[in-house]
Amino acid sequence: MSDDGGKTNGQRVLVAGVSGVVGFAAAKRFAVDGWDVVGLSRRRPPRLDQVDHLAVDLADAEGTRSALRTEVEANGPFTHVVYAALFEKPGLVAGWQEADQMERNLQMLSNLYNPLAENGALEHVSLLQGTKAYGAHIEPMAVPGRERNPRHQHANFYWLQEDFLRDQQAEAGGDTSWAWTIVRPQVIYGEAQGGNMNALPALGVYAALLRHAGEPLHFPGGVAPISEAVDADLVASMLAWAATEPAAANQIFNVTNGDVYSLRNVWPVLADAFGMEVGEDRPLSMATELPGRQHEWEALVERFDLAAPRSLETFVGQSFIYADLMVGHRQEKLRPPSLVSTIKARHAGFDECLDTEDMFARLIRLFQDERLLPPRAW
Repeated sequence: MSDDGGKTNGQRVLVAGVSGVVGFAAAKRFAVDGWDVVGLSRRRPPRLDQVDHLAVDLADAEGTRSALRTEVEANGPFTHVVYAALFEKPGLVAGWQEADQMERNLQMLSNLYNPLAENGALEHVSLLQGTKAYGAHIEPMAVPGRERNPRHQHANFYWLQEDFLRDQQAEAGGDTSWAWTIVRPQVIYGEAQGGNMNALPALGVYAALLRHAGEPLHFPGGVAPISEAVDADLVASMLAWAATEPAAANQIFNVTNGDVYSLRNVWPVLADAFGMEVGEDRPLSMATELPGRQHEWEALVERFDLAAPRSLETFVGQSFIYADLMVGHRQEKLRPPSLVSTIKARHAGFDECLDTEDMFARLIRLFQDERLLPPRAW
């Protein structure tokens, strides 16, 4: 750290989408590393008091420009951006292929970038993509997905945002002006609340409601997919690395924990972490059934004086839908696996990894310690 108010060599990072699973983890990581961090989202996330916050709706171009200009005038320009903001329509999956959702995600990035680029201080922008870059939501993907593969030919806001960054960099003077890094995580699990694609709060609510009813942890799905997970903290670690690492400049990297998993096989680990026995197969759609049990969740919040929201929508967001996908709800046969290679990142110098079962145990314990879920023993 330097002597300039705790900043790292005068560098400031803006984390857009700080209330989401990646943005939340990234803001915490950069703050621990000594950066001057500002988080941006429509609502301030709980348990992130160590990070300054801008309440901004990125869909509002003028509101975004005004808020950023005021912040920069008061505290100095941003040198780095982690763009983890994401717009998802209600229902989640259908919107992945709808043009208006793609255009809105592009516009949000543009609304943020344009005012930030005005002062010429920008050094690096990190952008999030994912396995949909390999067409995994369209058809069976070539395994493993490699960053050097040709673009899968389908409409995707990933390509709109990526091309926007490439074009803006070229207009600013090419790769000597500022650098970008694109990070493609696999299925992300983390501690943020109210997201669209963080299955952990959804699974935690499901377990708590079963236990409240005196039941073991029944498996609600069918044939769960074989996939790779990534801890949001590991994604944050890659983002912190990429921010200043020359080998990450203008590169795309997959990131996973480093192993392969299926929620079916991990189920005993989850049961143990929740303090429960493994139950039987009881197919159930969490997205359909659990929102109607709001009153039972409220009773648990009161019983254990939880810090979690009383509203399931606020706590889980649309992640009940995502959790259904992860457990293979209504799947009678194994879907082709969506697996990616992380060799490129390792060759570039980022070699962090962790055991996915250990990740689940750690995160569930964290939720319990933070009183976001009932304790293990009750």
